[in-house]
Amino acid sequence: MKYNKATVIFLLCCLLAAPFSSCKKYLDMENPDTLFSEENIFSNVANATSATMGVYAMLSRVFNGGTIPTRFSLDSDEGWGTTGSGDNGQADISRYNINPTNNQLTLAFENLYLGIERANNCIKNIPKMNLYTNGSAAEQAALKRLHGEALTLRAFFYLELIKNWGDVPAPFEPSLDQKDLALPKTDRDQIYDRILADLKTAEDLVPWRGEGVAAVLDERLTRGSVKAIRAKIALYAAGYSLRKSRQMERRQDYLKLYEIVRDECRDIIQKPDKHRLNPSFKAVFKDNILAYKIEPNGEVLFETGVGRTAVEGSTGYIDGPRYVPVGLTALAGSGGSFHVLPSYLYAFSKYDTRRDVSFAPYNTNLNTMIRTPITMNSWVLGKFRLDWLNPLPNSTAQQWGVNTPLVRLPDVLLMFAEVENELNNGPTPEAIAAFEAVRKRAFLGNEDKMGATPADKEGFFAAVKNERWFEFAGEGIRKYDLIRWNQLGTRIAAAKAVLNQMLAKTPPYDNLPQTMWYKTNTPGDIVWGNALDEKTPSTPIPPGYAAIAWMSALNAKYIDNLAQGFQANKNELLPIPLTSINSNPNLTQDYGY
Repeated sequence: MKYNKATVIFLLCCLLAAPFSSCKKYLDMENPDTLFSEENIFSNVANATSATMGVYAMLSRVFNGGTIPTRFSLDSDEGWGTTGSGDNGQADISRYNINPTNNQLTLAFENLYLGIERANNCIKNIPKMNLYTNGSAAEQAALKRLHGEALTLRAFFYLELIKNWGDVPAPFEPSLDQKDLALPKTDRDQIYDRILADLKTAEDLVPWRGEGVAAVLDERLTRGSVKAIRAKIALYAAGYSLRKSRQMERRQDYLKLYEIVRDECRDIIQKPDKHRLNPSFKAVFKDNILAYKIEPNGEVLFETGVGRTAVEGSTGYIDGPRYVPVGLTALAGSGGSFHVLPSYLYAFSKYDTRRDVSFAPYNTNLNTMIRTPITMNSWVLGKFRLDWLNPLPNSTAQQWGVNTPLVRLPDVLLMFAEVENELNNGPTPEAIAAFEAVRKRAFLGNEDKMGATPADKEGFFAAVKNERWFEFAGEGIRKYDLIRWNQLGTRIAAAKAVLNQMLAKTPPYDNLPQTMWYKTNTPGDIVWGNALDEKTPSTPIPPGYAAIAWMSALNAKYIDNLAQGFQANKNELLPIPLTSINSNPNLTQDYGY
């Protein structure tokens, strides 16, 4: 059998996912014509599993390297990224000062397509395996699961391409089987319809969490994961997106897509033995994700499984607070890739437990566990803070193998609440129950302070939008929610308006503290000497306390940095990388780039 360079590269990637048992076996490998054949790679469950794990590996390249969660998903009304220098570097993506030569665009775009290529090979070959239909019951179940996983991962990669680039080329077969690799763009609605159908197939191939070949709990997809991803894809397909007309438009049949969202989410909600909320919002991150544990309740339906030594695992390093590693003396961690807006912080109720988990106002010396406050305009994301890591960091390495959650159960509950409200022209008891499940967990111990749930359609929709804002801080969701609601520009303008009110000390922001008092002479949380929501007392600073700039750190330049280059009906999408345009004569640059 003849093979070419593309085949060898792909199959080598698959083989590298599985360890070799000895150097001797590696050196004694068989003739390449046999070894590098599809029939050999997909000849048994172990090899097929290695090939599918190669598809999973692309998740961490895209989502744990910082590009999509901490670059592409900013700026919005939750935060802004590191200030761009105008040199078309990483930070300029967040500033909307982006052009097609940016290397971060190329990396994300190409890695997503590499994931699709790997998935296409698995989707083609796994169902053709003799064991798929004639193997033992265990072999058939394992291979069907792998087939369903490959279908689902391919669909997820396409979702990310469409969310960021709109219409894109859509290969659904391996490159070696395509007559022409220079594909033109495919209408996104056609891609959505195809992958929604694929996921309907995948649901029946992949078991529920804890059942059959999914009895061992790990980061792999289960039926609940597939259903949640199908719901999310249908939700985006139903939403607004920037079209070639340079207008934000939505499909006329969006309510039919909402029915898919409703039905898939309901199936998950009705399986509390498989997926339920962790009683503690903080525990999801501190006690599980940052402790390298599988969340035991099934709240995390889909996550990247990078492992503690993975080179892609920079989650927490670039977007969390800085720290002094154990045994060292200098600060590590770049931080600052996600600057929390004061307008976002003060949108939270002080009784909402998510606020003090989602945001971190300090740097930490891990040798003493003493936290030192940072100014209000320097606050960073706190969900993946590395001083919660177990074990603690003991070097300045940028990769700590922290998984990135991609779909959590609150997303399912709030997607259900949103579409149920729309389909029934108002919130049903089921919609209210789903919404309040998320809110009650957030206000644990202070449920009486969470406020009444609106009973009208518009009021409930507004409440759901806010709840998604509060729940998913820094998880790469908010900006894309605003785009599908056609509210990105509106919410950026609203955030700037609030920040300017804060700067001018106009009501209702005239009573915020300009300075905060604190002490850090003991390990653990910072002890504040005055309230976050009241004016700084006119009395002298209490003995043992120091002062740090709070609202007084806010300035006009900080506000101007937010979404500095944003243009409506353009920046809702990214430009196609120039390298891809130059290599494909059938690929066009649209949307004003």
